[in-house]
Amino acid sequence: MPTIRLIATDLDGTLTQHEQFTPLLLTKLQQLQAAGFRVLIVTGRAAGWVNGLVHYLPVAGAIAENGGLFFSKTQPEAKLLAPIADWASHREELAKVFAQLKTKLPQLQESFDNRFRLTDWTFEVSGLSLAELDWLQQACQSAGWGFTYSTVQCHIRLPQQDKAPALETVLETYFPSISPGTVLTVGDSPNDESLFDPSQFAHSVGVANVVHYRDRLQHLPRYVTPAAEVAGFSQLVEKLLASRH
Repeated sequence: MPTIRLIATDLDGTLTQHEQFTPLLLTKLQQLQAAGFRVLIVTGRAAGWVNGLVHYLPVAGAIAENGGLFFSKTQPEAKLLAPIADWASHREELAKVFAQLKTKLPQLQESFDNRFRLTDWTFEVSGLSLAELDWLQQACQSAGWGFTYSTVQCHIRLPQQDKAPALETVLETYFPSISPGTVLTVGDSPNDESLFDPSQFAHSVGVANVVHYRDRLQHLPRYVTPAAEVAGFSQLVEKLLASRH
């Protein structure tokens, strides 16, 4: 196994089990910290949620809203990663795009955490067909916006707002001694795809449930764990810890 200094991991479906944190997760994060590994969460979850998670979990920081903001463990102020000049007008434009999408798909339901967001707009992925997801992506692109989805939500965002470029910016700004070649990225769904791009990060892992999206991803992780969700993350941690001995 190559020398790894930092693990950049997705949250939902990767660190969770049935959408919940477990004692296993806290144990593995503490073991990584004790062994000298840095851990960054890179999630599509809302800024309001992620701010709290960084405070309570043994991690170095977290990127929220698929690359919108960064929360550091040691600095109280969030770092804006997306190029947004005016928060209010940005949210208004996102709301307009969502309203336009609903004219075609009136069943779309705004996510309950959308009110806690700053840089993107989310609605529920449950019940949407692959054809509808493809249409949503094309419609957003035609309107000049980006679109992605995970196991829990769909995201309308700026076209350049994505996990991998945000992670690169955070590494350069907050972890300048850590090169991309010593970073291991971990995920499970389409909104993690940029983290699997070998031209950006050479070392990537998908927990087993990523295979559900195999036909939907242009970039696949280099390695897939035998187990799904947090059990798969635990298997990865065991390999990382063994490599230190």
